[in-house]
Amino acid sequence: MKLHFILSSLLLLGFCVHSQHKKQLQIERTSISPKIDGLLDDTVWETANKTEGFTQFRPNAGVLDSLENRTVVQMAYDDNAVYLAAYLYDDPSMIMKQLTSRDNFGQSDYFALILNPNNDAQNDTEFFVFSSGTQADAIANPSNGEDFGWNAVWESAVKITDDGWIVEMKIPYRTLRFSNQDVQTWGVQFQRSFRRHRSRYAWNPIDVTKGNYGLYHGELIGLKSIKPPTRLAFYPFSTGIINSFDGDTETDLKFGLDVKYGITENFTLDMTLVPDFSQAGFDNLSLNLGPFEQTFSEQRQFFTEGVDLFNKGGLFFSRRVGSQPTGTIDLAENEEFVDFPNTVKVLNAAKISGRTKKGLGIGFFNAVTEKTLVTIRNTETGERRNEKIEPLSNYNIIVLDQQFNKNSSISLINTNVTRNGHFRDANVTGLLADISNKRNTYNVLGEIKMSNVNRIDGTSTGLSSFFMARKIHGNYRYSFDHSYADTDYDINDLGLIFRNNFNNFGVDFSYRTFEPTKKLNDFNWNSYVNYTRLAVPDVYTGMSFGLSANAQTKETFHNFGGNFNFQAGKQFDYFEPRRSGRFFIYENRLNASIYLSSNYNYTFAIDANIGGVTFFENNRNTTEYWFGLDPRVRFNDKFLVVYSFDYNEVFRDRGYANNSNSLYNEIVFGQRDQTTIINKITGTYNFNPFHSLGLTFRNYWSVVDYENDVYLLQENGRLLKTDESFESLGLDNSDVNYSTWNLDLNYTWQFAPGSFLTALYRNQLFNSDGIAETNYGESITTLFEQPILHSFSLRLQYFIDYNNLKNMFKKKGKSA
Repeated sequence: MKLHFILSSLLLLGFCVHSQHKKQLQIERTSISPKIDGLLDDTVWETANKTEGFTQFRPNAGVLDSLENRTVVQMAYDDNAVYLAAYLYDDPSMIMKQLTSRDNFGQSDYFALILNPNNDAQNDTEFFVFSSGTQADAIANPSNGEDFGWNAVWESAVKITDDGWIVEMKIPYRTLRFSNQDVQTWGVQFQRSFRRHRSRYAWNPIDVTKGNYGLYHGELIGLKSIKPPTRLAFYPFSTGIINSFDGDTETDLKFGLDVKYGITENFTLDMTLVPDFSQAGFDNLSLNLGPFEQTFSEQRQFFTEGVDLFNKGGLFFSRRVGSQPTGTIDLAENEEFVDFPNTVKVLNAAKISGRTKKGLGIGFFNAVTEKTLVTIRNTETGERRNEKIEPLSNYNIIVLDQQFNKNSSISLINTNVTRNGHFRDANVTGLLADISNKRNTYNVLGEIKMSNVNRIDGTSTGLSSFFMARKIHGNYRYSFDHSYADTDYDINDLGLIFRNNFNNFGVDFSYRTFEPTKKLNDFNWNSYVNYTRLAVPDVYTGMSFGLSANAQTKETFHNFGGNFNFQAGKQFDYFEPRRSGRFFIYENRLNASIYLSSNYNYTFAIDANIGGVTFFENNRNTTEYWFGLDPRVRFNDKFLVVYSFDYNEVFRDRGYANNSNSLYNEIVFGQRDQTTIINKITGTYNFNPFHSLGLTFRNYWSVVDYENDVYLLQENGRLLKTDESFESLGLDNSDVNYSTWNLDLNYTWQFAPGSFLTALYRNQLFNSDGIAETNYGESITTLFEQPILHSFSLRLQYFIDYNNLKNMFKKKGKSA
């Protein structure tokens, strides 16, 4: 036993020492660049240095690769790019190679090249090549994780062989940001993933128990006399659009240009001139009964790509740019809106971002939106007039982010919205800190933010803060946090906050495994306690505690888990009443759910979840349950279909209904039942890495049926049930029958690097009324009686690299 302990300690010590050593790869210059075809018959690969000896970091940390599954990597460079060749030994019949769209990992093995030209352990550029030939790329840092919205233009090729597969890559210097030094040392890491048993290997060993992965990069040495190129690329595009709705057909032809320009060796300017977002996907609309606004994720490429700096502090919600008009217009009794636009047109947008060799990140974002008018008609005379609902507006962000110690940063961010004329303006400033100790065992997060909103009736200044101290290493971890916002804190002109006026405390304690157990590949659980108060007045609002757990089986790779949350005692909701100073009390709310996700490697897999809510409160028997089933069939490596069905039923819920009672000026609540059904189908067929066909269909239906009895909210936060009905009190019908239908069919062809032809057909239906007695079948019938929107668009985008254009003209000049 003692000998076993000594040997184990020596092996562990050896691994720790080994993991702290940085491997180095000597890269040599080549005079003849290799052809990127997946065949290693180029002259450069005959002499380029080789490196191997990968170490597993998931799930079995420290396991060396075998002779049969080893990876051999070579690299070279010239004046234009770095090149990579990797021979990945394996049984070819075991290699998983599902064809997917770009940046979609799917069920495929992959090889990753991770470069960090500043060698600062925090700012990586990642390039993935899948065994199917598909590419993925991302920029990554410890604060924001991996950003796959970033897309670069580079080359790769894959070939399956009798004893594995080959990857060749060409990474042009235009895709990287590096300094103009004669001799350079870059941070570098290679990773390999075997999808069939979910294992991941790294060239330089990674200690997954602490720190970010960038701390464990090796070094690429030998880069000499390379100069950052003129990083100038043009993306001209043209889009033809045909829209048909309710008998009217509109056509449009748009031309535009996106530009990327390297202002300096480390800073890039991105511009979209005459933007076109006509092919952005539909939002997943749903019925919103709550007191907070409904929001949707960003789908416009310009606002999703390379925005990691601007996301610091959570002050940038890009959907604010070009969203619904913010102004209001009062109509006379004999007037109505004829044309009320749902969005504001974006005239142009630009962003500058980069990081110096000393770790200073600088970001600048600016967008301009057009003046927007609404048309109003006099119903008696027919006369029309236009009113301004949104003026010409400017959206601006400035970010400074200083990194240090390879694991910490301090940031300053300012956002500003200026609207022309007598409209609302806003300015928000935030100071942020993310500091870890040198051993990467403890971390402190701190934020302080101030908002200034200039309204027509005056200016208001708000304050918010956040603090967290946490242990970030080992199996057991814990944290304490405090968050605060006063009543005037408001960032919603360019950011997103659902509510202010809080003074909250939280404690978390968690456990995670880093080595497989006898039956589980990995396992983690997290517990928490939250205590909440208002900032003004300083009163208690509630407390909750909960637990969540997740695991993956060792042999079958099925994932499963669950969670529960209990809001103990009285909870004081100051937002559901929709009136300042008033609150609604509910008690002892318990919700719980479990889920199962089977192994996607199989032809058939399924995701399933079930959960429910109940209250332990006198004179209340509200219950809720839900379940979801998502079967998926991968017919082959090209064709995948996923069907999603979600069902939610709420019985005897209580919530805000209507406060328009002019007789009593009461806050009216109601007891209601709600049924929601969502059907969704997603299908993809990838002919090869460059041709894909996709289909997305979604039908959403939700019906809300209020009981006749009206509940009035009392000053003490309790509800008083009355014998009155909504109708007898002269209140509007609060029942809702809400349904949507979206179908999206698209074809994408990448006909040249960075160049795409995209054809898109979509249709949309929408209906909302107050007929709650309608069942699902009747609702679908009513939905199809509504006018349907048909939209077809064809977009052509071409990538032009200034350096290729320059070289082409040089060759023409010489031949002349």
